Amino acid sequence: MQRQLTRLAVLTSGGDAAGMNPAVRAVVRTGLDLGIEVFAVLEGLQGLVAGGDLIRPTTSKDVGGILYRGGTVLGTARCEAFRTRDGRRQAARNLVERGIDALVVIGGDGSLTGADIFRDEWSELLGELVERGEIDQTEADAHRRLTLVGMVGSIDNDMFGTDMTIGTDTALHRITEAIDAIHSTASSHQRSFVIEVMGRNCGYLALMSALATGANFVLIPESPPDTDEWAESMCRALEAGRAIGRRSNIVIVAEGAQDMHGNPISAEQVKQVIEDLSGEDTRVTSLGHVQRGGSPSAFDRNLSTVLGYAAVQHVAADPDGEPQLVGIRGNQIVHSPLMESVAKTKSVADVIAEHDYETAMEMRGGSFGDSFRMLRTMVRAQPHSSAPGHRRLRLAVLHGGGPAPGMNTAVRVALRAGMDLGHTVLAVKRGFRGLARGNVEEMDWMSVSGWVSRGGAELGTSRTVASPEMLAEVAEQIKAHRIDGILVVGGWAGYQSAYQMQTLSDVHPALGIPVVCLPASINNDLPGSELSIGADTALNSIVSDVDKIKQSAVASRRSFIVEVMGHDCGYLALMSGLATGAERVYLPEEGISLRDLEIELQSLKDGFERGKRLGLVIRSEHSDDVYTTEFIKALFERESEGLFDVRGAILGHVQQGGDPSPFDRIQATRLAWESVKHLVEQAVADVPTNAMVGLQHGKVQFTPLADFPTLVQAHAQRPHEQGWMALRAVANVMAGSVR
Repeated sequence: MQRQLTRLAVLTSGGDAAGMNPAVRAVVRTGLDLGIEVFAVLEGLQGLVAGGDLIRPTTSKDVGGILYRGGTVLGTARCEAFRTRDGRRQAARNLVERGIDALVVIGGDGSLTGADIFRDEWSELLGELVERGEIDQTEADAHRRLTLVGMVGSIDNDMFGTDMTIGTDTALHRITEAIDAIHSTASSHQRSFVIEVMGRNCGYLALMSALATGANFVLIPESPPDTDEWAESMCRALEAGRAIGRRSNIVIVAEGAQDMHGNPISAEQVKQVIEDLSGEDTRVTSLGHVQRGGSPSAFDRNLSTVLGYAAVQHVAADPDGEPQLVGIRGNQIVHSPLMESVAKTKSVADVIAEHDYETAMEMRGGSFGDSFRMLRTMVRAQPHSSAPGHRRLRLAVLHGGGPAPGMNTAVRVALRAGMDLGHTVLAVKRGFRGLARGNVEEMDWMSVSGWVSRGGAELGTSRTVASPEMLAEVAEQIKAHRIDGILVVGGWAGYQSAYQMQTLSDVHPALGIPVVCLPASINNDLPGSELSIGADTALNSIVSDVDKIKQSAVASRRSFIVEVMGHDCGYLALMSGLATGAERVYLPEEGISLRDLEIELQSLKDGFERGKRLGLVIRSEHSDDVYTTEFIKALFERESEGLFDVRGAILGHVQQGGDPSPFDRIQATRLAWESVKHLVEQAVADVPTNAMVGLQHGKVQFTPLADFPTLVQAHAQRPHEQGWMALRAVANVMAGSVR
């Protein structure tokens, strides 16, 4: 008979990582929601050994207000005692005395390995405690097995069993912000900068930050330079960039970088090489522990919350199961055998030590290798030369719909990918309206210099859906400019226009060229993709603003009603509510009833009567035509009975602005790269087809554009399938207790 889990403990161990606190919060609140008593272990594995007040019962209120905090409020510390049998036996006694026989560990591979050794020895340790008379046999029998589940808190993103580890996205934010700032200084003085980033045996942070910032060279442990003359090769590449007008050179060095023989390559060494061989004024910046710190990004808050929720659900459902690692793969929560994941992780370091770099790249996964190949093209000073007899296509890029951060990143990649394949790339200004008017010009390799980090839409965009009359003009311009294919980077209006273009191709044959639609919309409301470019940046903007609002509200016993964008899609509302700790989130998909408002109002009143200092409600802009943000504010203020003030905040178009987040830059790069390859394939096909590109289960996939009407709702601007709605249950649990 399966035992019933009644008590569990949560701890953080190893190096700190932004997102550990939201994970702890999620474990506590999910456990309490399931009727499980949750204990917090302070100071990591040391707290297990020391016991006493370092292992304490935890309430929902205890973990309130920690979502936005970096590091770990539980603390983490090295513990030599836990490495000994005596130390682990003492830890077992401390847990048994409190009736705890389940452990949730948030840490790196070393911490998880130590925890698994503890689990494996558990029955023996209890036997020894019985022999010593420190516990009786009844206690040992009641806790005969230790249940273990792990989550990876590590900025390195080096663990098998999960696509992303807690803290990685925040570290990328810190690195990207620093390099963006350095770019301006480097450009002003025409200097070279060498940036050292963390990563130990994993080059993920170095590679992805290079991709996200437009760096000119990167050195990672998995793929060292393939020649002993790497210094000369690097300097030639940097000098070629200078020759075509590049004002800054940025070289990113992973802390574990090495040459093909395994000799370390340091940032100082790279600096000296550039100065000696190129005569460049060069500076070194080692970002150090700033990469670990600061408030977690929206992605890390939500990732760690969902993982913490899934971890407790798992141990509650299968307390007698084998130890598992809870992670994310293809945007889905997965469970993997804990020690199998740890063993695979450690094996990569062994492969690198053996100089088997090809295998190391394969073990990092397909997207890692693809990103490295994309970067090698992006950093070139000129595209590859075309082969004799190569058919040179003319590909156009345009925007459609509202602006979204990451649009410029996508255009930059599309241009360079297209030109590197030997084709001409045309820029269309002001979307389909501009195409109808002939606002088309050829771009060159340097036309998009600096666009990787630039917000807005340099080509201009339009929310106008192309009419049949406009498309007739578009057909004439396609013929006039000899366009062979079009990449539409945009939102709802762009997709509708592309679909209308396809439906009228029988009337105007020139419209029959292949089209690929790339999703770029902060609303995340487009079919064929789980995520749209720009949504992550908008989400981080919302979270940053709401964090400030919450800080202002705490001092005055105040409730805020915050309205966010989204049109008919509640993605931004739900995800920002999850990331900011909102008590209630109103979505267009669910609507608002008077009963909803009554329940929320009573909940707020009850909370403030018990000492609550802050209330937060997130409302998506089209949730209800009658129960507007102003109406809800007035209602709550009128009925608050003086217990709290109420303020409204409509965040507006700041959500569409700002430089794209690292996530949006990287995904825009992936999607644009694959879109151009697909467009070229279709342009030379006998029967070309139009498509919508997108991320589905973590992979880039193409969906026929002809399916657009069947994939979207008839009376709302959103797709039928919205996988993120499954997180509504998580949000409800997180908001279920008084903060």
